[in-house]
Formats: sequence, C-alpha cells, structure tokens
Amino acid sequence: MLICSKCDTRYQADQPRWRCDCGSYLHLSGTGMFAKADLHTRPQTLWRYFESLGISNRDNIVSLGEGCTPLLEDEIYNQPVLFKMDQLCPTGSFKDRGTTVMVSKLKEWGVRHVVEDSSGNAGASVSAYTSRAKIQADIYIPGYTSGGKATQIALYGGNLVKVPGTREDTARAVLEAAESSFYASHNWSPYFVAGLKTVAYEVAEQLDWRSPDWIVLPVGGGSLFIGVYLGWRELVEAGYVEKMPRLVAVQADNCDPIYQAWKQGLDTVPEISKREGAAEGIAISQPVKDKDILQAIRDSDGIACTVTDEEIWETLRLLARRGVYVEPTSAATSAAIKQLSADGIISPQDRVVVQLTGMGLKATDKIVEHFGN
Repeated sequence: MLICSKCDTRYQADQPRWRCDCGSYLHLSGTGMFAKADLHTRPQTLWRYFESLGISNRDNIVSLGEGCTPLLEDEIYNQPVLFKMDQLCPTGSFKDRGTTVMVSKLKEWGVRHVVEDSSGNAGASVSAYTSRAKIQADIYIPGYTSGGKATQIALYGGNLVKVPGTREDTARAVLEAAESSFYASHNWSPYFVAGLKTVAYEVAEQLDWRSPDWIVLPVGGGSLFIGVYLGWRELVEAGYVEKMPRLVAVQADNCDPIYQAWKQGLDTVPEISKREGAAEGIAISQPVKDKDILQAIRDSDGIACTVTDEEIWETLRLLARRGVYVEPTSAATSAAIKQLSADGIISPQDRVVVQLTGMGLKATDKIVEHFGN
C-alpha cells in the first residue's frame, strides 16, 4: 500500500505511481518482515531481506549483487568507530541499495522509460540498473557534476542530460520531463527508501543483533537517513534488537537546511542561502522529505551537525592514509566525529557506526583539483 504523506490518500501498489495526486510524496506501508531464522540459507546480498522490500515476485529482482558490505573496525580522531563500507557497492555508492529495489518495482510494473535527476551517484546507479533491466533512462545532472560520474552514467547507457545552473535547476528540469515519462526518483520513490532500510538490517546482523549507540549519516535529500531510521524501527518493533540507535544527520555548512531547522526547532526547512562546496552529493537546499528527516532525528533522540569544506578535505586525506578512499561527500560523516568527540556527545566507550557512502574514484577530478597529483 502507498500512502500519501500529506493527505493520507491510499493507493494499491500494483500500479505505477511516484507521488500522490495532491503532489506530495508517498510512504510504503505493509511490506512485512523477514525471519531471522531464514537468513543462514540465503545469498549474501540485500535481497536476503526480500519480505521487507515491497516486491511481489522474486522473478522481478534486478540485482548486481549489492549489499552485505563490510563493517570495518577502525579509529578516527582517537574515537573507535565501525565504518559501514557502502562505497564498495557495485556502482561505487550506497545508492545501489535503493536503486535495486526501485528498478525491480519498475520492472514489476512494466515501466519501459524513466527520467531521473542526480548530482551524480544516483544517476550512475539508476543508469546501471535500468540498463540491466532493459529500461530506457534519461538522467538529468547539473552541469558542474564531476566528470567521472558523468562518464559513468553515459557508459552504463543512460541518456545524459546536463542542465546549466544549480542542483535545483536540474530538479525543475526533470519535473517538466516527468510530465510525459515516469519519474524514477531516488528523492521521491518509497521503494528507494525501502532498499535503504537494509543498512540497518545488515548492521544489526553484523553486530549479532545488538544495537550500536550512534549511527552517523550524511544528509542531503534524506532517503538514506529515513531508510536507516525505518529499518531500525522495524527491527525494534519485531523484537530483533533492544533499542533504536541515536542518529546523527551530518550536513556541509555551505548547504545545511536540515541542521538549521533542527537547531531552530522547526518541522520544515527554512529558506537558506546555498553555496557550492566539496560535498556535492548532499548540497540540497530544499529536500522533499524534510519533515520525515526531522522527525527521524527527534524520534531517535539524535542530533544534526555541520562540517566545513576544510574539515571534509582534512578527513578525506586522513581516511586515505588508513587505506579508505572515499569521495568528499562520504568523508563528511567521518569529519563530524572530531567535533562529536570534542563536544562530549560521543565517547570512546560508545559503539559508533559511520556510514561511508561513495568511493573516491567517483570524484577524482575534484580530488586532483584540491590536492594536485
């Protein structure tokens, strides 16, 4: 069942739909829950959690073997952490978790042509999975998107549409295109969010069904943050884990609408003045699901914080010296550890999971520009 987030209108999930008739985004309800006892017989992909993902028939699964990424014990800024290594997903970013479920549903619906907009990683992921599913895809990206990401999208087979101007200009352009094609949006699709619940399922399974104290996540459009929150909420409700971890929403200080809303006690994001920066993947000034993001922070007794470009670049270099090569957006979560520790919000005794979202090869041109050869 698809339920409108605003007017509560309900739609059956057997017909293609990406938003409510009122214009608001949809929640996916009634997906069920996997049984822990069945997991030992299942393949090492996120589809081991099939019952929780909203797909009716396993024959419609479109997969590249995504999920089941390592949980690496490490240390950064003198704080013990567990890195969830989602930069190792098939197309090089966590977006594959959401895309595999979203595109599987598109296949189940019989959709043959889609449009999508992205700052890079989601576009590459959608391009890869739609090509595998033999679905045509037009991928709209900002003109300033990293060259490596643009090339990846095109080589997978997506029809690349570069839009001059801001990320918001790209979103407006794709909405016009969506008047005549299905909008397979990682920011709008409830099935994309369903795929991201698997981060929570995997971490719980990797920790022998014990909850960490904190999970630190980057936030732009917020699908990852919401998906992780929903996954842990389902685990708690099923009695599989004992508690909800506290969630940290990390934004770059040059584009921080969620942080500003959380700090001011608002339920929706305020208008902000956006500046471009290192973390292009989370530079979204008007996230569609702002209310859900803010609710997830508060319901998990979490917090929001910001990091500077200087801190992001410093941390990217530090991670690389530890053998972990990520893109700037991904380094933002680790950069936040420094201030969270200094402020006494987390302690060395806490079990802290840090989400790594995209590999460094995605942003080679940006990294070379900053550090040189």
